[in-house]
Amino acid sequence: MNKNPFITKGLLEKYGPERVLDTPITEAGFTGIGVGAAYHGLKPVVEFMTFNFSMQAIDHIINSAAKTNYMSAGQISVPIVFRGPNGAAAGVGAQHSQCYAAWYGSCPGLKVLAPYSSEDARGLLKAAIRDPDPVVFLENELLYGESFPVSAEVLDSSFTAPIGKAKIEREGKDVTITAFSKMVGYALKAAEVLSKEGISAEVINLRSIRPLDRATINASVRKTNRLVTVEEGFPQHGVGAEICTSVVEESFGYLDAPVERIAGADIPMPYAANLERMAVPQVEDIVRAAKRACYRAVPLAATG
Repeated sequence: MNKNPFITKGLLEKYGPERVLDTPITEAGFTGIGVGAAYHGLKPVVEFMTFNFSMQAIDHIINSAAKTNYMSAGQISVPIVFRGPNGAAAGVGAQHSQCYAAWYGSCPGLKVLAPYSSEDARGLLKAAIRDPDPVVFLENELLYGESFPVSAEVLDSSFTAPIGKAKIEREGKDVTITAFSKMVGYALKAAEVLSKEGISAEVINLRSIRPLDRATINASVRKTNRLVTVEEGFPQHGVGAEICTSVVEESFGYLDAPVERIAGADIPMPYAANLERMAVPQVEDIVRAAKRACYRAVPLAATG
């Protein structure tokens, strides 16, 4: 079910109108149809023009798709993928700029993936379609136009990326930075800046929000003894908060500094470009947080 021709260009011609459906913009309708089709053994891929519109269909996603396998005692599986752009784009206002990673990541029965690179997008989407459970696949509109190096292994038709496994994009020894989606690129740029100042940052691309790869995160923190979490979404009840809890529960004795959380501002997204930039994390925010964690800058609490 296709609402974004930029991404699905050519699929209709290749697979025909029985497999590729250009539906009216009625999210509750086409999502409900998709979930019903999954009940009967098909593997629908439902696309939202933006994940903000998934709120029109959230009852189908959570009450119908996520809970049915449990409520049927495993008799009904729901192999469906919900995909589309997530988070802030540019100049689209508060109602079209929300990050749904924490929203859907809190719901049992769903798997939630957030690709960063071309490798992630190809490998994780194939894994999501093959998975027997409902998967929320959170892309980023601003990454659609970016290019990434792709290896021969990734181009192989058998390549998939494992669900629930993070990827260490850059190894380091002084501070761990976790991020997902577009923020991975920001974290890598921040790590480059930090390296010029003698700070070795390890950057973890989460890729999977639910299940969360707690083992990789905690292993990294036990090595670096410091943690900075980065996300575009709201700070309260966010992905970073869950990561912080996991590290406090499992690796508290290894921490040499307070955990730093970088998130979007706790406000609806402004429309004005200058205010919009201030409302989402920037590379310099990550750099400052990492310096605070490494005691290269004054902690925020000391300035209050």
